[in-house]
Amino acid sequence: MKLEGQVLLARIYIGESDTWHGRPLYEAIVHLLRERGLAGATVIRGIEGFGARQHLHTTRILSLTTDLPILIEAVDQEDRLRAVLPEIDAMVGDGLITLEKVDVIAYRATPSS
Repeated sequence: MKLEGQVLLARIYIGESDTWHGRPLYEAIVHLLRERGLAGATVIRGIEGFGARQHLHTTRILSLTTDLPILIEAVDQEDRLRAVLPEIDAMVGDGLITLEKVDVIAYRATPSS
């Protein structure tokens, strides 16, 4: 897949303990994005954060939580990413979804040997 120039970046902020049909929500979202043929997605586990409910989620030992912040970033052409957003929106209960335009400088993979 060729990806260059101005594209769209989606950021999906959820909790580590969020689920979708019995599996981790972040896993379900990444699999959906892959099934739809998007250019790529990455899951990042945060060490501390809070959201709309102002509840602090942290790895600090005195207030250790099992629901750490999760950030999923997905990049693709605007039309392709916007097409899958309604499905993602339906999957996310508590969370935040943002979009921004970004410029792709390089998107490549070395051939497998």
